[in-house]
Order: sequence, then structure tokens, then C-alpha cells
Amino acid sequence: MDTTLLARPVTLIGVPTDVGAARLGAAMGPDALRVAQLGPALQRLGLEVQDVGNLHGPPNPRGERTAEGLRNLAECEAWNRATHDAVHAQLEAGRLPVMLGGDHNLAIGSISAVSRHCRAAGKRLRVLWLDAHSDSNTPEISPSGNVHGVPVASLYGLGPASLAGLGGPGAALEGAQLCQIGLRSVDAAEKRMIHQLGLEVYDMRAIDELGMREVMRRALAGLQEDGGVHLHLSFDVDFLDPEIAPGTGTTVRGGPNYREAQLCMEMIADTGRLASLDIVELNPALDIRNQTAELVVDLVESLFGKSTLVRALPAGRV
Repeated sequence: MDTTLLARPVTLIGVPTDVGAARLGAAMGPDALRVAQLGPALQRLGLEVQDVGNLHGPPNPRGERTAEGLRNLAECEAWNRATHDAVHAQLEAGRLPVMLGGDHNLAIGSISAVSRHCRAAGKRLRVLWLDAHSDSNTPEISPSGNVHGVPVASLYGLGPASLAGLGGPGAALEGAQLCQIGLRSVDAAEKRMIHQLGLEVYDMRAIDELGMREVMRRALAGLQEDGGVHLHLSFDVDFLDPEIAPGTGTTVRGGPNYREAQLCMEMIADTGRLASLDIVELNPALDIRNQTAELVVDLVESLFGKSTLVRALPAGRV
């Protein structure tokens, strides 16, 4: 394992809003992760951790769809601008930002900041998107108008210009820079959009057929040897099976179990390339005694290198 990047100081950034979601409660996600001792857990791994507290933004107006076809668009824009600026500042300071959401619309801000940073630094960006949903809607095809269903399309330059152009001119992502893992709830229009955007996707059928190890080997191929890559992980809690993670607003049965999720995180850690992280859609209002937050902290520890056994991998293997 290359520990150069994993040794970077970590900054926790709380973004307490659910303006992009259908259900209230994800705004409490950052503090639920703090109650579950995320910061101290990372410190025990030897990391220097700074918690800058929560960002501030507009309340959730619970509005109807606007002329743009989305709900709470102005509020989502404000929260994403704040997220972009906070994440970008930490990257420029040489730190590893961990964005604590909040709902998944906030990934527009965080990944736009990462893309902007990579362009300036001449780095290749690779994004892993762990989620039950593709989040590839545009305002025209979105069934609900909820902004947490459009971040992927927005990052590819589609949708409202205020979101698609958040990190500067041009789309934040292109081609197969983004790899989605764990999908199992994708509507027909999104399936067409996935092909249009050229996304790399491993849905739950692929995980069933190939196994999580092979899926992650393919998703991470070449990263360990590429010193110029920036790996960003966008971790939606509903990626996990609801039997182990009930505390999220859009549960879908048939997700990864505990060991599959741990292997996923351990193999990402083995690359040594993780350089930024989103944790989103944790909803403690729907949880049972904060068990989902505690599970997320456990998984994030593995993501940062906690392992039952440190092992050397053969040359060229991930």
C-alpha cells in the first residue's frame, strides 16, 4: 500500500442540509457521524484530523418544482457553492477533505471543486460513486424534481448552468472518469443517460456475477501505479443493504452486505490514492440508535487503512 496520500491531514466539513432530497433528516447526518466518533476514529489511525464544523446556508423551503423543473434549486445552488469553496480551499492547502452530508446533491459542489483542483494541478481524476441509484437525471427526465437525483448529469455539463458550471468553464467530468458501483434502482430514462454519458457501471447483478473483489479490481485498475491520479470517493449510505444500514431516506433492498462493503473499502485503501471523500444521505431520523452512522465510521476506518492484516500485493495487482 502506498501510504503517501493516506498520510495527508484530514479535514471534516459538515454540510447540514436536505434541500435536494424528498425526505427530511439528512441535514442531521454530519452531527450523527460526529456522535459516532468519526474524528477520533481517524485520529486513532494516526491521522491529523481537523473538524471545521458545519457550513451555513439557506433552510429547506420544501418548495414545488420551478420553471427549471427542479425543487429548491436556488437553495441547492447556495449549498453547492459553499461546499465547492470549502472543499477547494482544503485541497489547495494540501489536506484531504471529507464532506459530511447532507444529501447527495452536494456532490456537485465537492466534485466540481476536486475537478477544478485536478485541472490546475495536472492530475487525472477518477471518481468512484457508491450508490443504489445512478443520480443521472436531468430536469427534463427527473420523475421527482429532487436535485439529489441530478448530480451526475450536472457534473457532466447537463442541467442548470448554475450547477453544471460551478467549478469553472466546461464540464467537471467526461467519459468514463466516473465509475458507479452498487446500482439497483435505475429508471428507463436514466439507463439511456448512462449510455449517453459513457459511464462505467457495475450494478448489483455485476457484483453478484463477478464478486465484489473482481468489480473493485476492475474499477481500481492501474490506480496503484499512477502517481498522478486523484481518487475521489462519493459514498451514498444507501449503497449498503438496508438490513445493515436502515438510516437513509431512499433504501433499496439487495445491496452489498457488511463484508462486501468492507472489501470495497479495503481495496480502495490498498491503492493509497484516496484524496477526497463524500459521505452523504445518512438520515439519523430513520436510524436505530445511530447504528448506521456507527457502521459508516467502521467502513471509513477501513477506507483509511484499518485492516485485519497488512498484506503486500503482487506487482501489478490491485
